[in-house]
Amino acid sequence: MKYTTFYLIIMFFVVFASCADTKQAITMETVQAEAPFEMPVITIPNFENCKKYDITEFGAVEGNKDKICEAIKKAISVASKYGGGTVVVPKGEWLTKAVHLKSNVNLHLEKDAVLLFSEKPEDYLPAVHTTWEGMECYNYSPLVYAYECKNVAITGEGKLKARLDVWKKWYKRPPAHMNSLKWLYMKAAEYAPVEDRVMVNDSSNLRPQFIQFNRCENVLVEGVSIRNSPFWTIHPYLCKNVVLRKLDVYAHGHNNDGVDPEMTQNILIEDCLFDQGDDAIAIKAGRNQDAWRLKTPTKNLVMRNCYVKNGHQLVAVGSELSGGIENVFVDSCTVADGASMFHLVFIKTNERRGGYVKNIHVSNIKGDIMREGVFGIETDVLYQWRDLVPTIERKLTPIENIYLTNIQANKGKFVVRILGQEELPVNNVVLNHVTCDSVSTAFEILENVEGFVKN
Repeated sequence: MKYTTFYLIIMFFVVFASCADTKQAITMETVQAEAPFEMPVITIPNFENCKKYDITEFGAVEGNKDKICEAIKKAISVASKYGGGTVVVPKGEWLTKAVHLKSNVNLHLEKDAVLLFSEKPEDYLPAVHTTWEGMECYNYSPLVYAYECKNVAITGEGKLKARLDVWKKWYKRPPAHMNSLKWLYMKAAEYAPVEDRVMVNDSSNLRPQFIQFNRCENVLVEGVSIRNSPFWTIHPYLCKNVVLRKLDVYAHGHNNDGVDPEMTQNILIEDCLFDQGDDAIAIKAGRNQDAWRLKTPTKNLVMRNCYVKNGHQLVAVGSELSGGIENVFVDSCTVADGASMFHLVFIKTNERRGGYVKNIHVSNIKGDIMREGVFGIETDVLYQWRDLVPTIERKLTPIENIYLTNIQANKGKFVVRILGQEELPVNNVVLNHVTCDSVSTAFEILENVEGFVKN
């Protein structure tokens, strides 16, 4: 009996010690962002007490892409398997292929660490379930990809950088590429199964996003620098609870938006630096039939205290907005002196989109040179798609309840231009202290607007 009791006690301590060694203490934090609408509390993971997994302990060797990629994959798998952990990329330059995150994993880049992503498209195969300009498909994997994950993060003082050698060549849109886009557009319009929409071939050349969180929950990206991008830079897609904080994003190429939240809810973007070749923030909600099928609006987004060095727009809404966009608050953001933008705020849609835009609040914004104007709404924006493909189903976009307060630019063609549609006018736009020091055409250009107020 004594021996049995002693044995049980020993086994208890062995099991306890084993559990203590492998237990990953992920805690959850809540973030409350103030807004002029009811903003839900955002939940994000905290990995401070979790075990750390250095990729060198899993065989990573600087300069060896295959070993680095395999080490990252193993470290992520182990961290996720044992309930959560932080995968550490130490100081140095680490060349890798695609990185696929898993639930309960924090990818942490230490100071002076560079995670360098290969320029070879084959390093982002097999194809994954992703999107391209609002249409779902199977395409090259985003460089960093998380699919149906919970509690994921990318943190640290290091850098994620993309080599652009091949992607630059793909910026051009030759006939074969455009034909592939037409094919994808028609497949989506027919509600073809997504698994039948495979876009990896010799000619489609659909560039992948840099970072995509696809159908994820409780997402944090904090502190890191991001350099270059094949396509959209940070793309939360069909996600819930996303915080992007203290990021330094530079990407000057084709379609290089900084952040593209799409059909995503409960988002905070704060204290970030954006230097973009396209929009700093482009708020999306899917394109046409795909978004009507998924029925998920983008809503409850707060962006505050951000600085934009370059970009087409500080904030663009659309044109992919077929799932609807509502409850957006952009506050206390600044555009650099000398930066030439099209607009500070631009809402764009067309007769194919449907969806809706409502309850958009923008306040305390300062810009410099506007190639167009401070604020614009256009309802007939089709770009190259106007003649490329037909309108399969016509659905107009209701736009209402837009509030701009304390916004100032130095130079532009106009302060506000709203080009609504006669069938469905834009409704209730309120401007308080929205100014431009030098206007070359007119303060306001209004077509098909009901309830326009300026103070």
